Amino acid sequence: LPISQIRSAATGTCAQPSSSTQSSTMAPEAKKQRSMVPVTILTGFLGSGKTTLLNHILESQEHGMKFAIIENEFGEVGVDEKVIKEASEEQLIEVMNGCICCTVRGDLSVVLKRLHEKTVDFDGVIIETTGLADPAPVAQTFFVDDDIKKMYSLDGIITVVDAKHIMERLQEEKPEGVENESVEQVAFADRILLNKCDLVDNETLDAVTKAVRGINANAEIIQTQYGQVDPKKLLKIQAFALEKVLEMDPEFLNTDGEHQHDLTVSSHSVRFEGELNHQQLRMWISELQQNHGKDLFRYKGVLAVKGVPRKFIFQGVHMLFNGSFDERFEWKRDEVRECRLVFIGRNLDKDFLEKGVMACRVADLRFKIGDTIEANCDGWARGRVIALWDEGNPYRVRLEDGDECWAPVDSDQFIRKPTGGQGGYQVQHQPWWGKGQGKQ
Repeated sequence: LPISQIRSAATGTCAQPSSSTQSSTMAPEAKKQRSMVPVTILTGFLGSGKTTLLNHILESQEHGMKFAIIENEFGEVGVDEKVIKEASEEQLIEVMNGCICCTVRGDLSVVLKRLHEKTVDFDGVIIETTGLADPAPVAQTFFVDDDIKKMYSLDGIITVVDAKHIMERLQEEKPEGVENESVEQVAFADRILLNKCDLVDNETLDAVTKAVRGINANAEIIQTQYGQVDPKKLLKIQAFALEKVLEMDPEFLNTDGEHQHDLTVSSHSVRFEGELNHQQLRMWISELQQNHGKDLFRYKGVLAVKGVPRKFIFQGVHMLFNGSFDERFEWKRDEVRECRLVFIGRNLDKDFLEKGVMACRVADLRFKIGDTIEANCDGWARGRVIALWDEGNPYRVRLEDGDECWAPVDSDQFIRKPTGGQGGYQVQHQPWWGKGQGKQ
C-alpha cells in the first residue's frame, strides 16, 4: 500500500446510528417496593452485535430507565466494558473476565448478591455474556440458588444472530462432548435479533430464518441492522418460562453437568501504555485477514493513536472490519493513553499476534520537519516534511509540485531519503477507514 494522498483522502468514517427506547412507567416508589429485580440475559456468538445493541439501549435519552450491567468478556483484558463505561456514565457496571457459563459461573451469584442492594434505584439488570457462552447455565443460576431466587426474576433471554455468519456457526461440527454454542444460544432464546441483515441478500435471509426456526420455533424473530430495535420488545417482557424450558431440556436444573468448550478456540489480549500507528496496524490486520480470516472469530480494540485526541474503536469478524475515531470517546487530560486489543479464534499463534501488534507501536521517527525526502505517491516524488503525526500519519509532506500527501508508515516503502527518484512504482492510496474524495 502506498502513501496516503490528502487530495484523494476519505471523507467519512463508519459511524453506527443510535436507536431510541420506550419511556419507563415505573415510579421510583414502585422500584423500592418491588421484591425481585428483573434480569435480561443478552447472548449471541462472537461479533453478532451484542455490545452495539447494549450501547443503543444505554445511550437512549427517551426511555428514562437505568440498568445495572454485568459485562462478561472471554479474554483477560476487557475492551467492551471500556466502551460501555464511557458511553453510559450513570449506569452501574460490573465486569467478569472468563466464561460466565463455566470458569466464572460461581462468581455470577456472588456478583448478583453484591449488586442487589445497589439496584433499588435501577429498572433491572442486563447480563451480556461472552460470545462463547452457553446461556443455559447462566439462566440456571436464577432457579437453583435460593438467595438469587428471592432477589431476581429472569425476564428473558435475548439472542443476537449475525445473519452473514450464523449458517457456518450452526453447521460447525464440534468434537465429541462439546456443545455448539450458537445452537444453544438460539435454542434458549425468548427473542432472536437477526442482525446485520444489510450484509446478506433475501435468499440468504430466508435460509437463515428457516434454519433458526428449525432450532427454535417459538421465539419471535426481529430483523435488524446495527442492532436497532425498539427496546420494549426486549426488556420487561416476562418471556422466560421455566416450564417450556424443562419441556425442551429436562436436565436444565441439573447442576452436575459441565459445559465443555472447543479447546482449539482461545483468546489472546495485548495491552500496553503508549500509542499505535493505526495505519500500520490496519495493514497488518489486512494480511492477517487474508491468511487467517477463517479462524479469526473476533478481534476488537480501543487504541490511542499518535496525533489524534479521540480514541479509535475497531472490531472485526473474519474478513469484515469496522473502525472509527468515535467522537463520543476522547482521551481525558488525566487519562493514561493506552491500547487494548483482543483476538478470539481457532488455533491462535499468540506469539505471532503479540509481535504483529507491538511492531505497530509508535517509535522515534527517522525524519524531522524541514527534511528533504522522497514520497511514494504515483511514483517517487521529491518533497519536504511539513508536519509530524498529522491526523494519525507519521508524516505530512509537501511535494515540489505543491501538492501535499501523508506517509502512513515510517518505512522506505512510503518515504525515504532522496535517491534521485529511481525504483518507484505507480501507486494510489487513501486512508483505510473510509472511501471517497477530499481530506479526512
